[in-house]
Amino acid sequence: MSVDLALKKFGRVVVKESKTALTKQKRNVSKELYNSIRFESKVSKNSFELSFYMEDHGKFLDKGVKGKTSGLKAPNSPYKFGSGTGKKGGLSEGILKWVKARRFQFRDKKSGKFMSFKNTAFLISRSIYQKGTPATKFFEKPFNAAFKKLPNEIVKAYGLKVENLFKNVLA
Repeated sequence: MSVDLALKKFGRVVVKESKTALTKQKRNVSKELYNSIRFESKVSKNSFELSFYMEDHGKFLDKGVKGKTSGLKAPNSPYKFGSGTGKKGGLSEGILKWVKARRFQFRDKKSGKFMSFKNTAFLISRSIYQKGTPATKFFEKPFNAAFKKLPNEIVKAYGLKVENLFKNVLA
């Protein structure tokens, strides 16, 4: 099998399995992330390039995010809420879209009436910001599984190590 064919097969498997994992984990409300997952491969005489692409929030969903006050949900994640590097209001905005899409509302404890979507989204966002989000590994698991099935000749010829390769993929 040629390097080009092996890489294309690898890329197709990773993309297909990642999309399947998103759907099985019920993380596919708007289909934005699902539809954005793709790969490109380039092979030349002495090198190859394989790139995976997805919406920005895909890497946070895959690796999880430590909370501002607790890192228990994603202890190995390089990401953390409150670091000052993210978009202001991005979490609240995304949660509000999610709440509206799912038609999800909390009830007020005293009156029993439904809260607005905005209030429900605020409460969920605040909890996520403080506690973080768990790693789903929707991309990491299929990537590692497909990597193990790559022909040994390719892995040896290019001196590939999954740890180094994976660090560069979602950087």
